[in-house]
Amino acid sequence: MDLSSLEIFRAVALECSVTRAAQRLQRAQSNVTTRIRQLEEELGTALFLRDGKRMTLTDRGQAFLDYSERLLALADEARQAMHPLQPAGRLRLGTMESTAASRLPVPLADFHGQCPDVELEVSTGTSQALVEGVQARRLDCALVAWPREEEEVAAMGLEAQPVFLEELLLVLPAGHPPVEGPSDVRVRGLAGFAEGCTYRQIAENWLSGESRPLPKVQQVGSYHAILACVSAGSCVGILPRSVLELQREPPLLRQFPLMQVETLLVWRQGYSTAAFEAFRRVLSSID
Repeated sequence: MDLSSLEIFRAVALECSVTRAAQRLQRAQSNVTTRIRQLEEELGTALFLRDGKRMTLTDRGQAFLDYSERLLALADEARQAMHPLQPAGRLRLGTMESTAASRLPVPLADFHGQCPDVELEVSTGTSQALVEGVQARRLDCALVAWPREEEEVAAMGLEAQPVFLEELLLVLPAGHPPVEGPSDVRVRGLAGFAEGCTYRQIAENWLSGESRPLPKVQQVGSYHAILACVSAGSCVGILPRSVLELQREPPLLRQFPLMQVETLLVWRQGYSTAAFEAFRRVLSSID
């Protein structure tokens, strides 16, 4: 079991296909098939369920993927540590959807210009999922809305640095009467992301204030979908003002400022590579 085998296994697991994994790795398909079979023989267990050309992880395969991610991340970190002044290698960044859309395009372009040898991988998710990804070494760092005390962050083996300040807006259908508190909200539905989204949790907590029941959540996958649901009159929604300002023609919605929330850059204690430190410097230089 070497790092090359782990990289092949991870590619097949992510692509759910030997063919696509071979294309991604620029390897012969037969080579990928052989290496997966050898790895399963070495471990003495099936890592994949085969359904035609589709490959899905078994329970043991999912557990092994977690170990593989950690081993590959540690190996990459070790390689980068040998060149502490030369940003290179891979940096896996997790981010909230809103941050990726409204805050990151300019700093990521700056980072690429300063560190062209760094392979930056960007993925999105809820704050909870991203924090768990950093802890499990699936991610090197993440940008999250994660209101925690410094002691609690440290107890979880993490470090955090404030980067952005977002103003959260409750958006309501255009014809909704003015709002001053939760009791004024007449629409009981809430359009939001999956559980683990800090903004959704903030909205649920606020809307259920004054002894009101929890809103019925309509789970969606994008801010465009949230705005569409609110425009249709069936839901309220929550989003940063910076996301709403991205709209070329913002929908006619009633807006109610809820609060300001910090976006934090989080990473594992002790994690330090030239690529990561360069990325931190780029974020710190933002006005």
